[in-house]
Amino acid sequence: MKVKDKEFRAFLSEAEIAGIVDRLADRVSRDYAGRDLVVCPILTGAYMFAADLTRKLTIPCEVSFVRYASYSGMSSTGEVKCLLPFSSNIEGRDVLIVEDVVDSGFSMRHMLDAVQALHPASVRICSLFFKPDAFKGDYKVDYVGREIGNEFIVGYGLDYDEQGRNLGEVLVLDE
Repeated sequence: MKVKDKEFRAFLSEAEIAGIVDRLADRVSRDYAGRDLVVCPILTGAYMFAADLTRKLTIPCEVSFVRYASYSGMSSTGEVKCLLPFSSNIEGRDVLIVEDVVDSGFSMRHMLDAVQALHPASVRICSLFFKPDAFKGDYKVDYVGREIGNEFIVGYGLDYDEQGRNLGEVLVLDE
């Protein structure tokens, strides 16, 4: 399939994604039972994952979106911009950051510093994808849907230059 000027091929089907989301929702629901959970999806890439995940949770939660950006096209700019900050009403509450993919961990480090400054009771990270070979972070990704290599992926919220987010499956760059 062509997205903009690049060719992509199938990587993860809608059914496989649904299975991952179900597994993660079960774990999160168990871990946060009886707690005051605020789910913080990172826009824009995590919007589909976060919607599916929160619909599958069996516990009450609040959803509060944040938006950070560091990518342009297919690579990181090396600069993290905060476009929509964390809500100030998270003090003393449990925060679950929901991300589409954690690769180098650079952007997430900035988000963790920002959220910690608001004094939550706890902060955990739930990422649909994790690239351990690219990861340079000093923190744990608590809930990982699937570990992948350094492939460039698109679909299910992930984009290539703002295109392809609307795809129900995940595609990988066909090099």
